Amino acid sequence: MTDNNTIVQISGLSKRFGATQALDAVDLEIRPGSIIGLLGANGAGKSTLLRHIIGLYLPDEGRCTTFGRQAKELGPEELGRIGYVHQEGELLDWMKAEQLIRYVSAYYPDWNTRLEREYIADFEVSLDARVGSLSPGQRQKLAILLAIGFEPDLLILDEPAAALDPVMRANFLDLLLNIIQDENRTVIISSHILSDVEKVIDHVVIMRTGRIVLSCGFDELRERFSKVRVSAVSGELPAELPFTNVLDCRRANGEAILTIEDCPAERLRDQAERLNCRVEIETLPLEDIYKIVVGQKTPVAGAAR
Repeated sequence: MTDNNTIVQISGLSKRFGATQALDAVDLEIRPGSIIGLLGANGAGKSTLLRHIIGLYLPDEGRCTTFGRQAKELGPEELGRIGYVHQEGELLDWMKAEQLIRYVSAYYPDWNTRLEREYIADFEVSLDARVGSLSPGQRQKLAILLAIGFEPDLLILDEPAAALDPVMRANFLDLLLNIIQDENRTVIISSHILSDVEKVIDHVVIMRTGRIVLSCGFDELRERFSKVRVSAVSGELPAELPFTNVLDCRRANGEAILTIEDCPAERLRDQAERLNCRVEIETLPLEDIYKIVVGQKTPVAGAAR
């Protein structure tokens, strides 16, 4: 059941394409103001999940509601609150870019012309070119503008920066940081560029083979995994290091570098002190955390809130 504080409510959602189980009993809840990073390998089910949220796909089993309505029944009012950027940038190729912008903006009384002008200048959008002649990067820039120009309540970005060069990706991240200042705006961003994603998200959803294997706050996830550098205060490191929950241990040049899960910093320091060792504790980047999570056999899933 969906309450007034839920943007998207998914329960038991399954979808099959022929012999492929694209989604397998997915549960997910997304609340206003969340910035969700949707992560997973190609074929994990990310795009299929996003298309259910906007009603492009219908579930074989389960339920998906968006803005309190079943996604398959979304009308103009609800769809007018959703901005969507598809990774392939499907647009009307026969129009010029400026014509397409005017065509789309005519549907939205609250279209932000100031944002449009700033975006066109910052991202060097080629207004006079026909859409079909644009490079993949230019098409992606245009698709992003069409999705954000009316300042949607729910912005869905499916690999939005995949075709952008590093400079344009940095500009896009700056833009996204401005967009998410509105605490009522919800963003779901699916991307393989995890170093970009971790700069803007506050929740992480990781998918593997059609299932959600982890869904939690990003800060909580960062606290869960640590990189610990251990070195002896004097002499050599002990042959055995009695730290708990060690996922990986590598020794070199008289020190050990450990990847540790669910062990508070104070406990690590106490253990190191008893060994007459010093420790340096760092948080892992999202890319490393992602590799650990998708490599684990046991799902660690919860509601994204």
